[in-house]
Parts: sequence; C-alpha cells; structure tokens
Amino acid sequence: MPLSAVEPGRYAQLLQAKCARVCALLAPFSPPEPTVYPSQPTGFRMRAEFRIWHEGDELDYVMFRREDPTVPVAIDSFPIACERIQRLMPVLRDKLKHSERLRRKLFQVEFLSTLAGDTLVTLVYHRKLDAAWESAAATLAAELGLSVIGRSRRQKIVIGSNFVRESLTVEGRRFSYVQYEQAFTQPNAGVNTHMLGWACEQGAALDGDLLELYCGNGNFTLPLAHHFDHVIATELSKTSVRAARENLGANGITNVEIIRLSAEEVTQAMGREREFRRLADLPRPLHEFDLRTLFVDPPRAGLDGNTVQMASAFQWIIYISCNPQSLADNLSVLSGTHRITRFALFDQFPYTEHMECGVLLERK
Repeated sequence: MPLSAVEPGRYAQLLQAKCARVCALLAPFSPPEPTVYPSQPTGFRMRAEFRIWHEGDELDYVMFRREDPTVPVAIDSFPIACERIQRLMPVLRDKLKHSERLRRKLFQVEFLSTLAGDTLVTLVYHRKLDAAWESAAATLAAELGLSVIGRSRRQKIVIGSNFVRESLTVEGRRFSYVQYEQAFTQPNAGVNTHMLGWACEQGAALDGDLLELYCGNGNFTLPLAHHFDHVIATELSKTSVRAARENLGANGITNVEIIRLSAEEVTQAMGREREFRRLADLPRPLHEFDLRTLFVDPPRAGLDGNTVQMASAFQWIIYISCNPQSLADNLSVLSGTHRITRFALFDQFPYTEHMECGVLLERK
C-alpha cells in the first residue's frame, strides 16, 4: 500500500465505498445488512517491516512501489503503525546508523508490537552474525527496552525473548496471548478485538461442541471456548500450536484440545477416511464429540473443495474471511445447504482493497 493512499480525512468515505463493493459481491447469497466495524484511521498496525537502504553514511527505511519496484522510497514516517512503532522508528534508525557492528550488511528491519506495550525488533542481515554483533545488539536492546532478534542465513540470535505478549479484553474478560516472532498474528489489534467480540456474540447463541480449523495461536479459540462445552482446535504450524497451548494454559482454559492437523487432514478424519495418531490424545474419538458448530478463519485462498463439503454437514458455520472473493466462491457451494443469518465487515486493512468479512451460516 503506497503511503499516498493514506488519507485519514477521507477514511469514512473510503470505507463506505469498500463496504459497498463487498456487499455487491456477496449480494447473490442474500446476506442481511452488515454490521460494520471501522478501524482507527491511523496508528492501527502492530506489525511493520522495511528494507534498509545504505547510501554512503546514510541509512534509511525504504519501501518499493509496485509500478516501479527498483526505486526505493525512503520512509520518514509511517502513520498507520501503532504509536510505539512510530516513536521507535527514528530512534532505532539513528542507533543503527551510528553502529558499524549493527548496520553492516543490514538488509531488513521488522517491528512487532502489542496493545500491552511489548515490542520486538528483528534485524535481517546478508552476513554471518558474530559475538561482536551480539554484544552490540544486547546494548541496543537494553537501551531501547525491547527484545532484538538477529537473523541471517541459517542463523537466529535472540536477545531477550522471541515473542511479545498481548492482552485483549473480550466480553469483559481479559485474555493474554504469546505471539511468536514471524508467526501469524492479526496486524490490526483494535479491529481484531471487534472480530473476537462478534464471533463470541454468534457463539453465545449456539450449543454443543465446536470444531475450529486454522486456530493459529488461539486468537479466537480462547474467547470462544467460554461458549461451547468442548472445543477441538486444529492448526498445522508447529510454532502456532505451541503458542496456542501456552495461551490456553496461561488463561486457565481446560475445555480445548489442540490438534496439529491441516484442514485437509481434519476432513479426512471427520469422514473416517484415515486414522491419525495425533488424535489419540483426545479424551474420546473425534466422532463422539457433539460437533454442531464449525469455526473457520482460512488463508486468502479460502476453504478447499473437500473442506467445503465437510463444512456443509454442520448445523452452524462461523466463517471469518480475509478475502471476500474466496468467501464468495465458498458460499456458492455452501448456499445450497446453509443461509447467512449474520453478516459483518471488519476494516482490518484501511486504505487498501482488502476487507475482512464475518458470516454466520445456519443449515436450512
């Protein structure tokens, strides 16, 4: 997204136009009027990454335009980043600029922060990192009061922690999350909180047990667990599974089972096409759970064909989508068995074409 597209004064107008486009796309499936959850016009991103450009003694954060990917554009300010990252950017750049050990062959800088005030910086290099680098990075971390991770080919050096801690309030409950460096997290924490609240509002009206696909670090799992008897949550990423289990323990949630399976493998297990040793840790066989509700928050490609067919057997589907087009593709099949009873739009990515959608589907 070019920074020239960031127009806080026109945010409401831009959001209205984007909502209209998504509603037109999904109109064939007869959704109700959406509930729209706007973002803050600025200061909303909890993640940011920049290439580093070296020019003599100067050092700059840069980005590249799609139409001209060879010409760097220096970034002096980044108003869509959260306040903590905005404050940190010039200070970090100055310290990197004046440290030969830290700046030499530095290729990229990544920021990860939270509403709880925890921040981590990753420095990516085109060289091997040595003891001198580690000493300089330790000094940098202490001066800035954050964790620093150095990465180069086949190297990862952690100064402090390789995660940040987040704290979100949903339905009056406080949930704490560990978010690991380079693992997926929602970039807009304010809108994410709205998404969690909306999903819980839908779950509160349902009963039985919940199957969740793509659970990540337990972002939705933790608050949803309060609305179901049991939750079977699945995720393929080892790092995300580790984080989800840590987050469940830290929040004292005991009615959730985290299973490392892909969506395709879950579909096979639900259809009893294959047996998976990883399911042996469940307190009882998967088919004995009262799985009436499916929760999905898939990647941009949406649900694959087999998973859509599996989903069509559920009484209710809570579907969070980061891509309205793949949602429409999935609804073209699911509309044969389900109808949309709730619809929400979450502006996770202001000033872009992207819109996060939420639909509650009920079996006809």
